[in-house]
Amino acid sequence: MFTIIDGFPYRQHTLLQQTEQEMLEGTNHFYANMQNRRSIREFTNKPIDKAVILNILRTAGTAPSGANKQPWTFAVVSDPQLKHKIREAAEAEEKLSYSSRMPDYWKEDLAPLGTDWQKPFLEIAPYLIVVFKRSYETDQQGLKRPNYYVTESCGIACGFLLAAIHQAGLGALTHTPSPMNFLSQLLNRPENEKPFLLIPVGHIAKPCYVPDITKKTVTETTVWYE
Repeated sequence: MFTIIDGFPYRQHTLLQQTEQEMLEGTNHFYANMQNRRSIREFTNKPIDKAVILNILRTAGTAPSGANKQPWTFAVVSDPQLKHKIREAAEAEEKLSYSSRMPDYWKEDLAPLGTDWQKPFLEIAPYLIVVFKRSYETDQQGLKRPNYYVTESCGIACGFLLAAIHQAGLGALTHTPSPMNFLSQLLNRPENEKPFLLIPVGHIAKPCYVPDITKKTVTETTVWYE
């Protein structure tokens, strides 16, 4: 038994009061929609209403987190000059990775994706959402207060974020140039924030080519104990 301090009765949304048939139809529809999501590297520079991006970020912010600390910062970049600097820095790290850091087996795994060190999408996509994870907060007395399950919490929030981007009919890519310290420097982020993901967001180019790959089936990734 647990006690919630200053709580209130949870009021179920109408979606949470469905029949078994409605649940089945709803989950089928959502799966069919998400099954079409792909990592996109070919964008247009067509503008996106800032209000759409705000709603996407609001959705990401509904994600659960350790002790409800919400240990993330979404840095949204649309300034062309700053996007250019981010691209330059990301390509410098990626070029070094492809030429000397990556072992052969990593390059073999990446081969079907057709990727290389060049990242033009970082300038073409109208928005870059840089997700930072916050390892601690500083209280009014200057004392550090840790956040909990930071990596897990940020990962869940990014999942919500990607689903919301797809729901809006936009494309996105989870880009992780390594190391990513240049993002902290270019965006002047505080010491308690570390880069987690760099996500370009934009309208998908036509045509847009994606690798011919498949996901594992649910039977390959699930174990039932009944």
